Amino acid sequence: MNVTEYPSPLIMPDYSEITRFCPVSEIVPFLQLLSSSITADYQKLVAFRTEKELLIERIAPTGNAPLKPIHDRLNQLELDRFLFIPSVHELHHSCTDYRDILSTHVVEMVKQEMLEAGYAVPSVPFALISMGSDGREEQTLITDQDNLIVYGDGGGDDADRYFSEFSTRLVNKLEEAGFMRCTGDIMPTNQTWRGSFSQWRKRLFSIVRYEVEDLGKNVMNLIVLSDARHVAGDPELAAELIDLIRTMERDYFQVLWGMAKAATDMKLALGFMKRIWTEGSGDHKGEFNVKLLAWAPLVMNVRILAINQGIPATSTLQRIALLEAEGSFSPSFSSDLMDAYHILTKQRILIQIKALKGIQKDSHYLNPYLLTTSEQEQIRHAMLKIEDLQKIIHANFHIV
Repeated sequence: MNVTEYPSPLIMPDYSEITRFCPVSEIVPFLQLLSSSITADYQKLVAFRTEKELLIERIAPTGNAPLKPIHDRLNQLELDRFLFIPSVHELHHSCTDYRDILSTHVVEMVKQEMLEAGYAVPSVPFALISMGSDGREEQTLITDQDNLIVYGDGGGDDADRYFSEFSTRLVNKLEEAGFMRCTGDIMPTNQTWRGSFSQWRKRLFSIVRYEVEDLGKNVMNLIVLSDARHVAGDPELAAELIDLIRTMERDYFQVLWGMAKAATDMKLALGFMKRIWTEGSGDHKGEFNVKLLAWAPLVMNVRILAINQGIPATSTLQRIALLEAEGSFSPSFSSDLMDAYHILTKQRILIQIKALKGIQKDSHYLNPYLLTTSEQEQIRHAMLKIEDLQKIIHANFHIV
């Protein structure tokens, strides 16, 4: 078991402590009831796992089964399992796992389709790289496409044309499989997110040397690239580009400083006396955007420290654990940040479930007053810890 993936060990209750005050006549019925409940829960979890495995088997390399119904059913299984046992880690792991399989299958479908259509395949390697929540292996119930394509040098204009067509077909087929198009156009159909390795190197140097017109947008693109992760295609080429991205971010401190300033400037839903702030009017009166005003600042600020310390992990929880291991965080602060991540992500997933079930329209806004007092305090405490994290980065980067 990897401690960076499972920050909290499962602790079994001591039944001798539970039963020692029970009359002898009640102990056996109690244990029988407990055994029956555990067996039923176990069988339910096994049923989830079995159906998931059968669905994944249908995504065969040579199969032609429609992918969207499979994807939709896998999402529904994760939704049902989360309501049964709300494990953020398990949902992240499972959603990322089956979507990687789906994406890899779609890549192979497009390659075969283009071969059959008579396209000359360039003799250069290529890789599909994901970013965003997929890059961090933090997929949830609602997903979109945050991908780039890199291909080897030496293919010339023929390779450029081939991968332009490849990207169009890939994005279309991923959409058909249930991956929504990225509203920010972070997809290889956008030439910004497609290119040979040399083209990518030139593009990155232009950003870090401030040789681009829209600097703010390009720095944001660099932040997005910080979560890059290989999904399909040539892993060595992907690793080479990812290493180049991270090396540039570390070597050009002024760019990293700008990213750090953006992270520390992110607002939190904390108002007067550090109470939870909510909107005072409009469609979201009494609510706040839990993604923008709580969860995203945590992910962003952890990312900045991880880049600065040369930590290769992309998962937020792994980054926190490794930042503790190398001395940036104390064990208690690391634990607080992990708790904050789980608390805020759990609320985000529950909001997604409400949106998917038609209970609410938006998948980002939370009404804290519908929660228990304890849950409200957990969210408030999580944001206070994120505020502390921002102060650490503010001091480390000497941001005035």
